[in-house]
Amino acid sequence: MLSNLRMHALVASLLLAACSGSEDPGTGPANTGDPIAKPAAQSSAPAADAFEAVTVATGLRSPWGLVFLPDGRALVTEKAGTLRIVSLDGTVSAPIGGAPAVSSEGQGGLLDVTLSPSFATDRTIWFTFAEPAGAGLSRTAVGRAVLGATSLEQVQVVFRQHPAMPGTLHYGSRLRFAADGTLFVGLGERNDRDGAQRLDNHLGKVVRIRQDGSVPLDNPYVGRPDALPEIWSYGHRNVQGATIDETTGALWLVEHGPRGGDEINRPGPADNHGWPVVGYGTEYRTGAPVGEITTRADIAAPLHVWQPVSIAPSGMSFYTGDRIPQWRGDLLVGALAGRMLVRLDMQDGRVVGEQRLLTTLGERIRDVKVGPDGWPYLITDNPEGRLLRVRLR
Repeated sequence: MLSNLRMHALVASLLLAACSGSEDPGTGPANTGDPIAKPAAQSSAPAADAFEAVTVATGLRSPWGLVFLPDGRALVTEKAGTLRIVSLDGTVSAPIGGAPAVSSEGQGGLLDVTLSPSFATDRTIWFTFAEPAGAGLSRTAVGRAVLGATSLEQVQVVFRQHPAMPGTLHYGSRLRFAADGTLFVGLGERNDRDGAQRLDNHLGKVVRIRQDGSVPLDNPYVGRPDALPEIWSYGHRNVQGATIDETTGALWLVEHGPRGGDEINRPGPADNHGWPVVGYGTEYRTGAPVGEITTRADIAAPLHVWQPVSIAPSGMSFYTGDRIPQWRGDLLVGALAGRMLVRLDMQDGRVVGEQRLLTTLGERIRDVKVGPDGWPYLITDNPEGRLLRVRLR
């Protein structure tokens, strides 16, 4: 059975050699295979052509991260190192400065952003960025700051990925607060595959830290001399989306595979998610499988895989609004190479179906959030990016 799956993946990858991979600009076609069959309970959900994307604001410069403020406005990061506040009437603020210097080449820049659990009183935000480290090296770092009217104030770096690496790939960078106030950070392996399986570094890891950057004492590797204590899980390739299930408190991730093998994961403490020894992806140039097998008893299996063709999934959120009751509790995932919004039907913590939306939009979707009005909002990954509202026609 496994050998047949591998053979199908290899043949498809060779036939689609001209298509884009997870980190390509997305010029290749999306996977047009049949969606997973949906149970009858989900059959009343609106059809894909019932939705449209309406432009809320334009003029965002390579936006990457999106979060809504308590007053209903959106805070958006731009890769070059600035933030903007966007009102839902389309008003875009002047750039908010004050962020640390960023390395904005390749996949680097000012990346994700999230709010303090007590933002209403302390106006503190957390953000990730590619930090220059000298001699052509860079690393993913986590900063915190007070959001002022025109600039970030009291900026402090609370975490730095170890080690700094050459190149401009796989920074990861999604941030999510757990219910206990600790902060999860999803990190890419910076194109160092073997590093993702070692515990002496932060490459290809999810780390869990306190708000001041210190280590929670119940992290799984605290006290082990051969492991960094910030590590929560490992064996990740390039975490590009993260969200918290409010009903269970569990962290969910989406990460890029190579050619095929994009994954949805739910990492627990000390979980190994397999990269690069176990997975479903194939090599870009040869189409050969990455790793020798797709499953192994000691590897945490993905909950969903896009295979054999990558959609390059990015930001994701559980749908918690009331505009589309049939979607409650489902996962919404943006796609870069796939240029669409994907809804994953959820049932008892499992992915039981997939619906592909906005497939004619033709834009890379970098982040997805549910807005204060209950509609999903998207930001597009372009030099002149947009904030979009998804709604029923």
